[in-house]
Amino acid sequence: MVINKKRGQVTIFIIVAIVIVALALLVYLFYPKISTGLGLGNQNPSEFLQNCLENDFEEVIETLASQGGSINPEHYVVYLGDKVEYLCYTGEYYETCIMQKPLLQNSIENEIVRELRPQIDACVQDLKTSYEKKGYNVQVKSGEIGVELLPKRIVLSLGESVTLQKTDAESFKDLHIVLKDNLYELVSIATSILNWEARYGDSETTMYMNYYHDLKVEKKKLGDGSTVYILTDRNTNDKFKFASRSLAWPPGMKKDIYS
Repeated sequence: MVINKKRGQVTIFIIVAIVIVALALLVYLFYPKISTGLGLGNQNPSEFLQNCLENDFEEVIETLASQGGSINPEHYVVYLGDKVEYLCYTGEYYETCIMQKPLLQNSIENEIVRELRPQIDACVQDLKTSYEKKGYNVQVKSGEIGVELLPKRIVLSLGESVTLQKTDAESFKDLHIVLKDNLYELVSIATSILNWEARYGDSETTMYMNYYHDLKVEKKKLGDGSTVYILTDRNTNDKFKFASRSLAWPPGMKKDIYS
């Protein structure tokens, strides 16, 4: 009985020893890959660039959204301190406006790329320097930067691929930054309103709020015949502000179509 008990204990010790040796072997074989993949608590390139660019990205979107989709508006009306760009305009009385940016979404996407390009270059250089200080050989391959306004998010494709090598090499391709924002939906509604302005000289905004229950549409009539629209997502407080001047009447003669 005692002999069988001792044999059982020896068997357990042997099994435990085999498991320990196997675990040690696995760690020895795969440690470099684990280190690279998990970063040992450090950010991988995608996370590094997200953190580096996110604040600038948010600031650019906020500025664009408050100024009719332009960083530096050229044709605008000043409203509450903001230069709000005319997206549909006529300088004449009694005439409907002409669309200034028929491809508004595309224009905004290009504007974001132009504004963020210097920050992207700086962040990629910071990433390279940071990893080289940790002993990595870093190779960066540049590509085309792009932006897409999508439902409930904006995706910034950096066009960069990064290869890190210390023991084994690991590549990170199709790097991109994602910002949660409803600019896509707001720009789509703005385009619809602008089509009304260009065709009829005004728009009826309550139908948009009846259809989109989370949407708030403010319509501010100014003395020179201009109208400033402020679209707000009630859930996220994302906004888009733009201006129009259409079917303007001389002072004292103005009568709204939708009054």
